[in-house]
Amino acid sequence: MSDVEVDPPQQPSHPVVAIAPRRRRGRRGGAGCLAMQSSSSQEAASSSSSSSSSSPLNRFCPLSKGVEDNWTWSKRHRSKEVVLSGPNSRTVHFHPNWSKGTAGVQGKRSLNNGRYYWELHVSQRVFGTSIMFGIGTKSARLHANAFRNMLGENEHGWGLSHKGVLWHKGVALLYTKRFRENHPTQIGVLFDGIEGTLTYYKDGRCLGVAFRGLDQIDEPLYPIVCSTAAKTEMTLKCTRREFVNLQDRCRAVIMRRVRSSSQLEKLKLPLPISDYLGEVIDEMEPLRQSTSLNRPQVNELEMCIMNYDL
Repeated sequence: MSDVEVDPPQQPSHPVVAIAPRRRRGRRGGAGCLAMQSSSSQEAASSSSSSSSSSPLNRFCPLSKGVEDNWTWSKRHRSKEVVLSGPNSRTVHFHPNWSKGTAGVQGKRSLNNGRYYWELHVSQRVFGTSIMFGIGTKSARLHANAFRNMLGENEHGWGLSHKGVLWHKGVALLYTKRFRENHPTQIGVLFDGIEGTLTYYKDGRCLGVAFRGLDQIDEPLYPIVCSTAAKTEMTLKCTRREFVNLQDRCRAVIMRRVRSSSQLEKLKLPLPISDYLGEVIDEMEPLRQSTSLNRPQVNELEMCIMNYDL
């Protein structure tokens, strides 16, 4: 077994049988994908997504009636093997030279007590032990000197691997088909902090609720991505959030004109109002704030097959 993760040899991938998740009927006016139940609507969404992939937000995007969110990746909370680039540091480069372990990066702001959706455009370099997407607490590890499913290795993370497997507390559960190797893909993550659910989308198609009970987590939860593969690249293309109340909606209107803390200071507002408005400014560091599903656990043989490409 090599200690360096590079491009895999061209060989057929080994199939893994995945159990389709049970879909829950959405509430009227609730989070987008929970209401997409019929196969015809899913096919229409998939078709529309492929035809309008250049647009970061199409009419099937969850929280389309919300507001654009401005969080990005943290320059402080990341692996030494992560390089950030692009506008607002939204592009993540993992292992820019070669890989000898697992690297991760955390979102800049916690996302508790609200509804949030974000999309990650993943480059064609999809291969290796584990490329993961999800959320975690500030205790979730962001670097390991070994190839592993790092997000969800303990109680501090909830993640989906490109092998189609969910991870939490070190337990692997089959969720969807493994991603096609060496092929770009788009992953959407819908975190409902009110209902306590985490739902994934792949290339515009809802995969169903992956985790529940997240509303019971007292610690702040942050978006996290990680990868073992060399020269992996992900770009944060769409970030949306739902309005919490009328006050939140008013703040969104005000902050369309105020883009920095220096501009906010010039308004000379009372401190409580200034602090509230400043919570949504990227350059300001915000205050930091278990579940099981009825899915088969991955056995040792299946895990061996999934890790065959090491």
